[in-house]
Amino acid sequence: MTDALQPARRAESRRAPRRRGGWRSFLRDVLVIFVAALVISFLIKTFLIRSFYIPSESMFDTLHRDDRIIVNQLTPELVPVARGDIVVFEDPGGWLTPSPEPEKAPIAAAADWVLSLVGLAADDTNEHLIKRVIGLPGDTVACCNEFGQLTVNGVPLDEPYVNLPAGATRVSADDFKVTVPEGALWVMGDNRWASADSRYNRDKPGNGFVPMGNVVGRAVVISWPIDRWTWLDNYETVFRGVDVER
Repeated sequence: MTDALQPARRAESRRAPRRRGGWRSFLRDVLVIFVAALVISFLIKTFLIRSFYIPSESMFDTLHRDDRIIVNQLTPELVPVARGDIVVFEDPGGWLTPSPEPEKAPIAAAADWVLSLVGLAADDTNEHLIKRVIGLPGDTVACCNEFGQLTVNGVPLDEPYVNLPAGATRVSADDFKVTVPEGALWVMGDNRWASADSRYNRDKPGNGFVPMGNVVGRAVVISWPIDRWTWLDNYETVFRGVDVER
């Protein structure tokens, strides 16, 4: 009997340290996975995608206030900007009215900072805008022709994404004609009569044009709320035929 039980006790004593070591290994693995996930999320936010929320109605009905969007940051560094793209860009100067950020409890502020750092929270800073690209460098953009349409390089645009007030017959309340300089963009909101876009910032630095270097990326999808989930179209066919020799 003694000889039969002795090996079992020895085996049990050998297994006990392995169990304690197993818990330490498990906790270590969880920590490694957590840190790796943070690093990967940080790299994705820095180089690939970023989340923003929509603070106004300037892109209505395409985008609604408080929608969350995912932005592809490979544009324009690796993927060129195209007409019709919806782009997020940093304020070129004076487009936005400075406003103090609301105070938050220290714990909430720290949590928001961590989530924003790794790309898990929508960016709610007041330093970015979102509009649709209408003119590329070298384009002449004008409004309006006899049918109330916008033209790019003399070609009238049929813009299905534009939201107009009842009774409006023009896609812009004001006439204008501009030629987009090298390295810049002409942008406009889809809610055409309620958007402080390139048209209304021609007295600001850059004369209403957005420097290409200010572009953060192209909006590709509405991610929240769930019932609004959809890919964002750049309506390539709208701009067909407007290219000019560059």
